[in-house]
Amino acid sequence: MSVPFDVLAEPARRRILDLLLERPRSVGELTERLALTQPGTSKHLRVLREAGLVTVRREAQRRWYELRPEPLAEIDAWLAPYRRLWAASLDALEAHLDSQADEMTEQEDVT
Repeated sequence: MSVPFDVLAEPARRRILDLLLERPRSVGELTERLALTQPGTSKHLRVLREAGLVTVRREAQRRWYELRPEPLAEIDAWLAPYRRLWAASLDALEAHLDSQADEMTEQEDVT
């Protein structure tokens, strides 16, 4: 499990995955969208490919990169038990915000 986390620790790689979530993209398009150099983009793509997070297919002179969701599903499964911790906090926040909104509505009704 440490490999995907190590790979995803780099913000540029997360941005690449965000872009690939929309659709497959070429190296040139990713380079342009990320404002990186072509060698820098290629380096990040190689790391993502070696971690199994993206696949590449050749079409003539172009290489198209696509997101592989399976490794991300593994990360999601690993995180599932921790969501209980967040859910309780988010539920408490929601209840607090709802009570604040109710108080404001009551004050508006009085005036």
